[in-house]
Amino acid sequence: MDIPTAPLAHYLFDALAWGSAALAGRWVWVRQRAHVDRLERVTGPGYFVALAIGAVAGAWLFGSLNSLNSATPSLSHSIAGALAGAIFAVEIWKWRHKVTGSTGGGFVVPICTGIVVGRFGCLFSGLPDGTYGVATALPWCVDLGDGIARHPVQLYESGAMLAFLMVYLAAFRRGRDWPMRRGFHVMIIVYALQRFMWEFLKPYPTLAGPFNLFHFLMLGLLVYGLVWIDRGPRAQLQR
Repeated sequence: MDIPTAPLAHYLFDALAWGSAALAGRWVWVRQRAHVDRLERVTGPGYFVALAIGAVAGAWLFGSLNSLNSATPSLSHSIAGALAGAIFAVEIWKWRHKVTGSTGGGFVVPICTGIVVGRFGCLFSGLPDGTYGVATALPWCVDLGDGIARHPVQLYESGAMLAFLMVYLAAFRRGRDWPMRRGFHVMIIVYALQRFMWEFLKPYPTLAGPFNLFHFLMLGLLVYGLVWIDRGPRAQLQR
């Protein structure tokens, strides 16, 4: 399938991703008040400053560490890096302010929504975006303008997170316990596992064997999520 591409598509879909994430946040504000109330009780402006700084720093740090090691070095940013940076910064803030338990449940729907929409921007931006897949002969391959049939890895990630979001929302509507208490960390585990798999389908520079930088970053997120899941009964609400 030939995909029409334009570098400016990234800006359009970034705006759509942020807009859809904001709408999802509004839904959380109305429907998941327990998460909102938790945030209001145990955090303050510093929490969100730390989150924002960590997200920006992580996005450019990990994105650039990966792209500067490629055949054509350049600075770049990464949603995976943003997520890891935000988590690291927030956990440091919580440790310094003696905040225990989980505070991120209200971010599940906005984050998933933003990833689902934003990955279309990576696809329609084409080869300059640098997130394209390796060559394949599978029937759903895409041509981004260079005549090479590639894995649509952007759609793989978008579809995987959409599937998780649908399961999460269905469980929430049915009153299941895990979306409220462990939803964020379940999301982190799902994100890490699916992203780990798709990394094998990208022509990124490797660090050890077949593993690139994001493989190791995803392993770190996976461990983080599993540790919090194991803490389950000791955590109050969801992070």
